[in-house]
Amino acid sequence: MKEFKITYFFDEIHYVRRFIHIESQEKAEGLVRSERDQYISFTDSRGIYHELHPGNVRVIQISEYHRVDKNAKTKAT
Repeated sequence: MKEFKITYFFDEIHYVRRFIHIESQEKAEGLVRSERDQYISFTDSRGIYHELHPGNVRVIQISEYHRVDKNAKTKAT
């Protein structure tokens, strides 16, 4: 499974991000298309619950996400 970041932009300043695990970019796009006419709900990485209607956002952006482990110690050279 790959991880994808879906960003819902309401205007130039306000947005909500959602992370999903799915097989491919094409399947992520299909998921977003299938949700266009209904309310969706999810909890983000900060534990905040969101409920929104994708038809009410201005832009939806999908990109593959490569998570970086912030707790991993870097090697000293």
